[in-house]
Amino acid sequence: MMGSSLLLAQFLCLLFFLSHSEPAHSSSNFSSPVKLCPGDQSLALLQFKNSFSIMSPSPFRFSCYPPKRVLWKEGTDCCSWDGVTCNMKTGHVIGLDLGCSMLHGTLHSNSTLFSLHHLQKLDLSGNDFNRSVISSSFGQFLHLTHLNLNSSNFAGQVPPEISHLSRLVSLGLSSNSGELMLEPISFNKLAQNLTQLRKLYLGGVNMSLVAPSSLMNLSSSLSYLQLWRCGLKGDLPDNLFRRSNLQWLDLWSNEGLTGSFPQYNLSNALSLLDLSNTRISIHLEPDSISLLKSVEVMYLDGCNFVGSNLGLLGNLTQLIKLGLADNQLGGQIPFSLGKLKQLEYLDLGYNCFTGSIPDVFANQTQLLYYLTLSYNNFSGKISDGFFNLTQLTILYLSNNLLIGSIPSQISRLSGLNYLDLSHNLLNGTIPSSLFSMPSLRALFLHNNQLYGQISPFLCNSLQYIDFSHNRLYGQIPPSAFKLEHLIALMLSSNDKLTGNISSVICELKFLEILDLSNNGFSGFIPQCVGNFSDGLSVLHLGANNLHGNIPSIYSEGSDLRYLNFNGNKLKGVIPPSIINCVNLEFLDLGNNMIDDTFPSFLETLPKLEVVVLRSNKLHGSLKGPTVKESFSKLQIFDLSNNSLSGPLPTEYFNNFKAMMSVDQDMDYMRAKNSSTSYVYSVTLAWKGLEIKFSKIQIALTTLDLSCNKFTGKIPESLGKLKSLIQLNLSHNSFIGYIQPSLGNLTNLESLDLSSNLLAGRIPPQLVDLTFLEVLNLSYNQLEGPIPQGKQFHTFENGSYEGNLGLCGFPLQVKCNKGEGQQPPPSNFEKEDSMFEEGFGWKAVAMGYGCGFVFGVSIGYVVFRARKPAWFVKMVADRNAKRLRRKNAPRNGGRRH
Repeated sequence: MMGSSLLLAQFLCLLFFLSHSEPAHSSSNFSSPVKLCPGDQSLALLQFKNSFSIMSPSPFRFSCYPPKRVLWKEGTDCCSWDGVTCNMKTGHVIGLDLGCSMLHGTLHSNSTLFSLHHLQKLDLSGNDFNRSVISSSFGQFLHLTHLNLNSSNFAGQVPPEISHLSRLVSLGLSSNSGELMLEPISFNKLAQNLTQLRKLYLGGVNMSLVAPSSLMNLSSSLSYLQLWRCGLKGDLPDNLFRRSNLQWLDLWSNEGLTGSFPQYNLSNALSLLDLSNTRISIHLEPDSISLLKSVEVMYLDGCNFVGSNLGLLGNLTQLIKLGLADNQLGGQIPFSLGKLKQLEYLDLGYNCFTGSIPDVFANQTQLLYYLTLSYNNFSGKISDGFFNLTQLTILYLSNNLLIGSIPSQISRLSGLNYLDLSHNLLNGTIPSSLFSMPSLRALFLHNNQLYGQISPFLCNSLQYIDFSHNRLYGQIPPSAFKLEHLIALMLSSNDKLTGNISSVICELKFLEILDLSNNGFSGFIPQCVGNFSDGLSVLHLGANNLHGNIPSIYSEGSDLRYLNFNGNKLKGVIPPSIINCVNLEFLDLGNNMIDDTFPSFLETLPKLEVVVLRSNKLHGSLKGPTVKESFSKLQIFDLSNNSLSGPLPTEYFNNFKAMMSVDQDMDYMRAKNSSTSYVYSVTLAWKGLEIKFSKIQIALTTLDLSCNKFTGKIPESLGKLKSLIQLNLSHNSFIGYIQPSLGNLTNLESLDLSSNLLAGRIPPQLVDLTFLEVLNLSYNQLEGPIPQGKQFHTFENGSYEGNLGLCGFPLQVKCNKGEGQQPPPSNFEKEDSMFEEGFGWKAVAMGYGCGFVFGVSIGYVVFRARKPAWFVKMVADRNAKRLRRKNAPRNGGRRH
């Protein structure tokens, strides 16, 4: 009996072994590196990957960093390749993840990718497909559930065939080239057919023709909806906020989107809500707040708040991130925000909060890492409560009214990366402890009243230093030139910083911005500054006591865009190697002792917008252009106070294309390539005053050739430069008539032709210059009646003195009857010169003669923050100027 039992047991064991060993073998066969992946699919994958180049990894080119490296070896099982997923039963490729793989090139509609018909998940995000059109062939992937084409540089129309992917659960088309468009028909098909869709990412896709009401047609299962900067316009249905499954709603920066945030029946599933920069009305009520208990991230920057009680937000104790910037919120910060124990991010910048900064964040010592209170009206000293926020990595307190010294305890924030205390009223010395903070990357202390010497830098982490516009003195510590990661060093306008500029500065290989202007630096400019850093875009050493020659070597491929050596004692010639700076936009070598002819080689620089060579020893004549479209982008051209001679070449002015069209751009000239913003500045003779433009509006155009020895007639082609605001040809030896074509310069605010040899009558066409505020025709040989009407009623005797043959108002000399003959007609008289809008500054004074400064010399002026009111009236606010002119009698001027 026992023998038979033992035999039965052995038999059963054998059966068990056999039953389990056969499937394992089969599984082994399926996982075989030879048989599992079908050869046609392996080949298709290789051909697809090889159709693109692999770009060098760069945090600036790719949206994800560091990127992945895709290493596929031919002849091996493709199911073992990076990013490839196969069905273990059939071997078909069902998943392909090439996100952030540095692929570059065009994705064609006949790509072998589209032969992988079994794909269920496809991720091509974070690559560069070179503005490829999204192929209609994507509609062939009928098994696809996940499609991610975010941040891949696609363009053109989103094909309607995407709506064929009825199994899609997640679709990502965000952050592409900015030229990706989704038409209403395609969107409606997408909404109708993709009934299983739960996540839809369309950020940055142009949907300006899609009606916001059609969003309600999207799948009821939708939980994530990302529609930032889509150009949506019109009323947003408030029922969108009531969708029971909606967890993530991002509508940021749809500035034409209107509607109201509902006060009841809100979805209690919402965890992220971003309505920033829309026109959706926000009215916080206890009922609506009570339904937002799941919200962890809430961005309401730049919204339309209507009488809301911000204190109610203190009840959202689950909040992790809260943005309320740019809402004109006033009063004091509600203490109830201190109840937000989970808060990590808080932005209250660009509001109107007042009083001392309260210690409402003391409880967030373990979590709060980002705090912005900039651009408010906070006053008093920096609170000690900040130093308990030990997790802070970013602290912005700029543009307030903070006083007192910078507390040395700030060094307790050992994890701080960015500290911005600029544009306050802080005084005292800069605590040396700031220079030993191990994680600090950016330190912005500019525009305060700080004094003392700069302490040695004891840590090597700093990348951005801006101590401009303070009262610092002494030398730059040598340790500053050992900050090997330094990108920007800005120490301008401290007045008492002295010493030589060491050539050791050329060891800062990553430097992009160097601004040491308006100080007391002396000695020679190191010859290496022209070629020590390929990334250097701003070099401003103006208004110092530097002497010697201008550095003569500028390397090919230089990215230099702003070069300013104005106001030193530099001699010699302008180095021709400047032509290697092919991206140069701004060149100011004025107020030196340069002894040279006009550097005609500058005409080869295609991006040049500003050339200032005033007050040097330039001589010789201006030759005609030798390069097609030379100086075509020039907007400011100042050669005044030199010894240039001969006639003006008409051909130059025919090339000044940027001066021929009125630019309404209200922005400022700035370095666009650098990793930090740098706004260009320039000093000009402006309507008789020496004016420092701390910011140069893009629309500012001026031509100043005064105080030279130019001869001949005023070129008629000057009448083409219709965007000119100031034209100064005074103190030369021009002869002939005043060109009637100057009447076409309808944007002109200042015209100075004084101290020449001009004869004949004043053209009546000048009466049409309805923006003209300063006119100086004195000391010529003009005769006949002074034109009457419009702006000419505002000019006084000084505009015409020294012209014995002139008569009529405002002079005491009466005209004889019959005096009405006009100068010969101009070819420009019939040109249409009327514009819908112009701009200008309030008249300041009429100062005559080159180099003469009437009144005071205006120093550094910041246009946006705490600007003196009288200066605003003179220079800054063109919009206000337009309003003033609109309400004032225009005598037939332009409509607004």
